[in-house]
Amino acid sequence: MFFEFIPAGEIGKAEPQRLSLKDVKPGENYALVVSTNAGLWGYSIGDMVRFVSVNPYRLVVTGRTKHFISAFGEHVIGEEVEYSLMKAAEEEGLQITEFTVAPMIQQDKGKSYHEWFVEFGNKPADLDEFAVRVDNNLRIKNIYYDDLITGNILQPLKIRSVKKNGFIDYMKSVGKLGGQNKVPRLSNDRKLVTELEKFVE
Repeated sequence: MFFEFIPAGEIGKAEPQRLSLKDVKPGENYALVVSTNAGLWGYSIGDMVRFVSVNPYRLVVTGRTKHFISAFGEHVIGEEVEYSLMKAAEEEGLQITEFTVAPMIQQDKGKSYHEWFVEFGNKPADLDEFAVRVDNNLRIKNIYYDDLITGNILQPLKIRSVKKNGFIDYMKSVGKLGGQNKVPRLSNDRKLVTELEKFVE
């Protein structure tokens, strides 16, 4: 048995490229696959990893393959959104209670964007300005996302403020309140946030 690595941009394809250890590059995200040396099967364990070194090989787990956004080819993962939000919050002295992110696909009303639902412990003085900070952080962390913004394909992200205890109330409303259930940080569709919109300020 050995490991193979699927580049983030290949996840979801019918026949994704699978790299051996010698082909990985530091700083890039991969889905981790366990394979047999005969190559007869490969099992994706559901984790995303990033190599911090290739001599020696060292990696960190950066998220789950099912928690991502790539509605537009941006391949945004959990580690990137958490970093982007928390860095901006730290700079402004804000506390974040909970958050989730989903794509907003516009058919004929302008460009699409990422919509962030955030419950603040203490709110920013200017929500739009805070959103710009978060967007800039995400652009630095994810080159695919940055390319879509630079290329005028996506508009910068938007943040909607969720009322106090809004995420708890949402989890109660769907019968999933409890320690074993967590709100996914990212979704590639709007199923979750369609219900969560009821708890926006």
